[in-house]
Amino acid sequence: MRIGLISDTHIPEACEHLPPPVFEAFRGVDLVMHAGDVYVNRVLDELSAIAPVIAALGNGDEGLDGHRHKLAPDDRVKDAHLLDIEGVRVGLAHALPTPDETSERVFLNAMVEHFGGRVDVLVMGHSHLEGVVRFGATLVINPGSATLPRNLIGVPGTVAILEIARGGAVSAEIIRLG
Repeated sequence: MRIGLISDTHIPEACEHLPPPVFEAFRGVDLVMHAGDVYVNRVLDELSAIAPVIAALGNGDEGLDGHRHKLAPDDRVKDAHLLDIEGVRVGLAHALPTPDETSERVFLNAMVEHFGGRVDVLVMGHSHLEGVVRFGATLVINPGSATLPRNLIGVPGTVAILEIARGGAVSAEIIRLG
């Protein structure tokens, strides 16, 4: 299974529509996972032209803390999603504390709270910093931001591709959109 990962699109504040290279990067994916801070539901509709979409609720999606936009209720959006793909537990959330910023125990507790236990792959956003890092048995993938990478304007953004092969082999790649 090939999964397109995207996060922190901040549309329409960052720009009016998803950059066209997103659609090129996601050509042929089986699923799109948006790790939150979508802002408006039409972003999910645009992505659904590529493949089915699920999204995590981001801190900016609730219309709080000075954010002007609020996602309308949508079955595709949850605080967190848990998928089992080829025996691989994949969690999707906007932000969890990782061991590079806190302790392993806090990280494990966050996974228990969001997913009922440890996940094999965690897809998250929030920081706008792209990366693929392993913490113990969990591969953490942050696709960065397709529209505001590293919180910069006018710089090509990033997305990621997660591949899960038959038998559960996992690989991930960050894709620069420019």
